[in-house]
Amino acid sequence: MSVDVLESAREGAPTVLLSSGLGGAAGYWAPQLDALRARFRVITYDQAGTGRARRDLPEAYTIGAMADDVLAVLDETKTSACHFVGHALGGLVGLDLARRTPERLVSLTIVNGWATADEHTKRCFEARLLLLQHAGPAAYVRAQPIFLYPALWLAQNAERARQEDAHGLAHFQGAETLRRRIGALLRFDATAELASIKTPVLVMGARDDVLVPVSRSEELAAGLPNARLHVTDYGAHAVNVTAPAAFNTALLDFLEQA
Repeated sequence: MSVDVLESAREGAPTVLLSSGLGGAAGYWAPQLDALRARFRVITYDQAGTGRARRDLPEAYTIGAMADDVLAVLDETKTSACHFVGHALGGLVGLDLARRTPERLVSLTIVNGWATADEHTKRCFEARLLLLQHAGPAAYVRAQPIFLYPALWLAQNAERARQEDAHGLAHFQGAETLRRRIGALLRFDATAELASIKTPVLVMGARDDVLVPVSRSEELAAGLPNARLHVTDYGAHAVNVTAPAAFNTALLDFLEQA
């Protein structure tokens, strides 16, 4: 893994660790860094197999293995406990930590995540894998924004989307890596353990997310005994990118109270 520690101007600031979704790269959280660093020490990292941490992953890769990597990051950065913020796959990593090592989490924020994948979400990932298999990485990368962003946002940010296409293809994590990471998130199921998770949790969802139905966020929050639900009408799957100001306000409000 490749880890970045961004110290806060605030002495003795608590730590927020940001965990990305399927893309895995630390850079996903750029719209949050300035807002968070004003009040928190911030840790970002490239997940194993992605970004600056490219390596082969085992066939039976798991969310638990990704959570173990986070524990290694916490140890490496001498962080006893953190506020954990995870997007989609990253949220599953946070759930696994909350059920196995709750003492390492001050709070948990899950953005457009789930306890177990919805059939619609499975269909989306299966379609993306078929596109990758039969049309190749360029087609996969070209289709990816459709699952991440609102149609209006894409229409208004066409040049940025083209730049992201080029970057995504140049830094593509590899077909086998993607297949194994998608397999891990589709196999994950924390439904049976939700009621035992006592960590304060903020569940964030977007009604216009075409990849993960907002009902997954609603059901996740209902199943956790110490959860707050925050749902927006606009922003889609990558709501922290498409509506960063509102996202950052809601996140900071929760972190300051947790």
